[in-house]
Amino acid sequence: MSLNVAVQMDPIAAVKIAGDSTFALMLKAQERGHKLWHYLAKDLSWTGGAVRARARPVEVRAVEGDHFTLGEEEMIDLGTDIDVVLMRQDPPFDIAYITATHLLEMVREKTLIVNDPVEVRNAPEKLFVLRYADLMPDTMITRSADDVRAFRDKHGAVVVKPLHGKGGEAVFKLDEDDGNLGALVELFGEIFKEPFIAQAFLPAVVEGDKRIVLVDGEAVGAVNRLPKKGEIRSNFAAGGSGAKTELTEREQEICARIGPDLKARGLIFVGIDVIGGLLTEINVTSPTGIVAIDRYNGTDIPGRIWDAIEGRL
Repeated sequence: MSLNVAVQMDPIAAVKIAGDSTFALMLKAQERGHKLWHYLAKDLSWTGGAVRARARPVEVRAVEGDHFTLGEEEMIDLGTDIDVVLMRQDPPFDIAYITATHLLEMVREKTLIVNDPVEVRNAPEKLFVLRYADLMPDTMITRSADDVRAFRDKHGAVVVKPLHGKGGEAVFKLDEDDGNLGALVELFGEIFKEPFIAQAFLPAVVEGDKRIVLVDGEAVGAVNRLPKKGEIRSNFAAGGSGAKTELTEREQEICARIGPDLKARGLIFVGIDVIGGLLTEINVTSPTGIVAIDRYNGTDIPGRIWDAIEGRL
């Protein structure tokens, strides 16, 4: 099976190939004989009933500093010229991101979009997870300093973060005697129009924040992300380091609970975050971590993802 695959992503020149999940998916697609196209979300357009993109054919290779070759730009019709679109641009999950999902929705009956744009739009990481509140730490969505203060009084320490943030950006721990709560809530209110999220602080984060990848609803591997000294954030983008890990019985139970729902929604590639046996996020927009998992476990998660894609086609 040879497919035309369009990858909606950030500029490929800036990709750090050593750990980038999108690049790993592109390498595996090319290895399987699929033709790759590269475009940015801003290159999408609609006219005459067709969703098109100004895209360029691309060849990729695992050579640092010389990892891609782009061909001449062409206007491609995502509904007729392309078999699969990988929607892999990084958040923020803002109105531009949402607009891209609306455009891609118009071709989802003709072209397989990974992940399904309707479900991505309906499943922002820190809101979708609330469907499984019994698996989570105590959580609050609010804009009220008084609410957060009472929440902190209950738990002693809380973590406050933007509702649509990414990569550990703007994540704060507020201890019970921290005098910055009011100022932080004011700052968030100035920067963000939407509410923010507060969660009970989980001391187990020092032992790691586990990223578990599910493909078509099935857990295929995990990596334990460890915060650097003096940090609570374990995201790789925030300086966290990785360690080999296995799934605990509790983590297997979490995956078994949410997996069928993810598969039914067309969320083929999902990364969930678990700290101390509690689910904190379900990442569906542009999940990462597969390169680290493969490195530690000798697995081939890009291959598993392409098996799922090809199977659906």
